[in-house]
Amino acid sequence: MSATPDLLYSDVEDDLRATVRDVLTDRCPASAVLARCESDEPYDLGLWRTLAAGSGLAGLLVPEKLGGAGASAREAAVVLEELGGAVAPVPFLGSAVLATTALLGCDPQDKRVARLLEDLASGASVGTLAVPLTYGPGVSFPQTVRADADGVLTGTVTSVADAAVADVLLIPATGPEGPGLYALASDTPGVRVAPAVPLDLTRPIADVTLDGARAHRLAGSGPAALEGALLAGAGLLASEQVGVAQWCLDETVRYLGERRQFGRVVGSFQALKHRLADVWLEVVSARAAARAAADALATGSPDAPVAVAVAQAYCSTAAVHAAEECVQLHAGIGMTWEHPAHLHLKRAKSSELALGTPGHHRTRLATLVDLPAAG
Repeated sequence: MSATPDLLYSDVEDDLRATVRDVLTDRCPASAVLARCESDEPYDLGLWRTLAAGSGLAGLLVPEKLGGAGASAREAAVVLEELGGAVAPVPFLGSAVLATTALLGCDPQDKRVARLLEDLASGASVGTLAVPLTYGPGVSFPQTVRADADGVLTGTVTSVADAAVADVLLIPATGPEGPGLYALASDTPGVRVAPAVPLDLTRPIADVTLDGARAHRLAGSGPAALEGALLAGAGLLASEQVGVAQWCLDETVRYLGERRQFGRVVGSFQALKHRLADVWLEVVSARAAARAAADALATGSPDAPVAVAVAQAYCSTAAVHAAEECVQLHAGIGMTWEHPAHLHLKRAKSSELALGTPGHHRTRLATLVDLPAAG
């Protein structure tokens, strides 16, 4: 039987949260995010350099011997909560989580793998795992890219998050040696990264086309490395969704405590109190589910797939509901571009599809716990 998960935050995690929050308060106010969405540079790479190199967040999951912090999924989850609350336009999920955990699932003795991890941990490079953003754990290995005996790749991967700013692409491809992960620089001849129209303007996506691009197959890679990365990504995405939901709840409570109508504070209306209470209960429950998933990933628990499926099935819908209520209860101002509520709603809706829909994770959960099909 697995140990009881630790859902509480440690002192180290609280200190980490305070550090990240201070940086985001100073460098990532809502007005700056809104302005960036209207520019040709949706990513804030200056903020990313501060977080990645200045605060060491890019290498949280990388072992100390490779220049990382040697931390765990618990610490990464705390960072994602804060990034979610600020809808920060930085490639933490794509580079520090998905690409990093994919590399950690390869052969640690491979010098190329070690060098890539060192570059990602230092913030010298941004990486991404080239799978569609909707791809989740428990699915078959992608078959859209083929590799020949020399490692030359041909194919297309659509809707890849953080590909637009990635220096290194990790491509799942099938070649003569079977399925594996191939690494190549984004400026390699034969690589084309074309921005696609995203729902979430703070997490752009791009289509990656490979036309005779030469890459290197990473030793020890394969379906297991990809599955491990997708599982970690889905589990930690739940914490980002908690951050989105918490911001929506806090902002709505603040607004309703100031807005007056018919000579009364709007927040005193009983019907609105009930709606906020429902959101609060969902946020508290979502936090517990997300913390359980992060703890299971951090400790290598055999129950990690179950914990991740539970977290994603619940946190996705909780974040969307909190964001919808935020927009509605802000009334007219909540429907405007100038208010950041729409950014959180779009992040919640896009994250609901990312790394597996709630329906996908419920189906996966039923399989993992041997729940018989209805009928």
